[in-house]
Amino acid sequence: MESGKLLIAEPSVYRDHYFHRSIVIMVEKKESGFLGFIINKPLSYEIKDILPEIEINLPLYNGGPVEQDSLFFIHNAGHLIPKSIRVDNKLFWGGEFEKVIALVNDGVLSSEDIRFFLGYSGWSKGQLQQEIFAKSWVVVENTFEGKILSYQTERLWKDQMIALGGNYVIWSNTPENPFHN
Repeated sequence: MESGKLLIAEPSVYRDHYFHRSIVIMVEKKESGFLGFIINKPLSYEIKDILPEIEINLPLYNGGPVEQDSLFFIHNAGHLIPKSIRVDNKLFWGGEFEKVIALVNDGVLSSEDIRFFLGYSGWSKGQLQQEIFAKSWVVVENTFEGKILSYQTERLWKDQMIALGGNYVIWSNTPENPFHN
């Protein structure tokens, strides 16, 4: 598994709080495991609700079940944010947070350039491979690259099901809770 890949949650009738209909962008591979962020699960509040020094309303996302009291971010502004970590050709994560605050407040970075998360998704060594083998995830290339930040989050999982084709197309049209069908 490489940085920049997308994990698409397999269709399921079970309502896993974190990963049901999730798309995870993988941002780092280490000897100890993998780290990524759920990119399509906005929270009901915004970044300025938890950081008053940010003056612009930007959505805040649930990045995953690990360290939910910590703030993380991915962006397409690696050339502007020192100490950013490259995910792919257009996408980065982390960097100097004081610079991020200034760039957001100055209007240089918008919701199409940066996404903030509470928590992250992490897998220990071997764990993700087991989940992929158990058919919990489909792994695909991130053909969006930096533009994934501007994609409509409410359509992302459905559109990925359609792109996968075959039996996945049927799942793209099922309601959030199939028992309400």
